[in-house]
Amino acid sequence: MKILVIGHPDAVLGFSLAGVGGKVATTAEAVNQALDEAQAGKDVGIVLVTQEAAELIPARMEQLKLRSMIPLVVEIPSSAGPQEGQASLGDIVLKAIGIKL
Repeated sequence: MKILVIGHPDAVLGFSLAGVGGKVATTAEAVNQALDEAQAGKDVGIVLVTQEAAELIPARMEQLKLRSMIPLVVEIPSSAGPQEGQASLGDIVLKAIGIKL
């Protein structure tokens, strides 16, 4: 199973340096299309969606975070860091896949 990052260009580039694939998506249409492709693919196990991208499609993200099983959809903080009360990227990855960054 693969991990896929959807959203801000800097996040996609950063994760690509660690061998994680991604799709740059800066509009609601692009985010929805990338999510549709990720859900249709059988090889994607975890989808990391940047905070900026998630804010473009709040209703769908809420539904996916509550109901998606495979792929597991997880919102990750922006490059500015987590907002007050939001978990750090390391905490999110640890909770999602059990690996401490």
